[in-house]
Amino acid sequence: MGHRLSKIYTRTGDDGSTGLGSGDRVPKDNARVEAYGAVDETNSLIGLVLASDDLPTDVEDCLTRIQHQLFDLGGELSMPDTTVITAASVGGLEKTLDEFNAELPPLKDFVLPGGTISAATCHAARTVCRRAERRICTLARKEDVNEHSVRYLNRLSDLLFVIARVLNRQAGEAEPLWKHRQ
Repeated sequence: MGHRLSKIYTRTGDDGSTGLGSGDRVPKDNARVEAYGAVDETNSLIGLVLASDDLPTDVEDCLTRIQHQLFDLGGELSMPDTTVITAASVGGLEKTLDEFNAELPPLKDFVLPGGTISAATCHAARTVCRRAERRICTLARKEDVNEHSVRYLNRLSDLLFVIARVLNRQAGEAEPLWKHRQ
């Protein structure tokens, strides 16, 4: 899949273009590049969550698996006409989401991003994941995109919200709740 670099700098992007996995050159602000760039940002923030010392094993295993899937999704987006994310990928997230959510009390209020560092970082990953979803929707208005990719990111952002709640609960941290203020 794609080209392997023996040197980190190539100078080929100095003109404001970048290479897709297909070998085509496009502007760095191309909708496809924006989409896989936002997926990469999501993956990086998940890596920051994984750098926490206090993650439960099931959360660590889940997020590690997701990192690999996000890398696959980035590859899919960088190579037009390639499909990696499937209905089963989306179904796997739904199953995991249901399992984590079953342990949590029902929501009665809006939750603000925060709590522990790992939970707050999970919330940051969630918001960037939503941006990645929007970028893929923008791309889909111009080019064919795997329909499962948008669904995957939609479920992933929900899962990241639930994992943030799990992390706060596991740490004994009260969830920061929104209170309307005038």
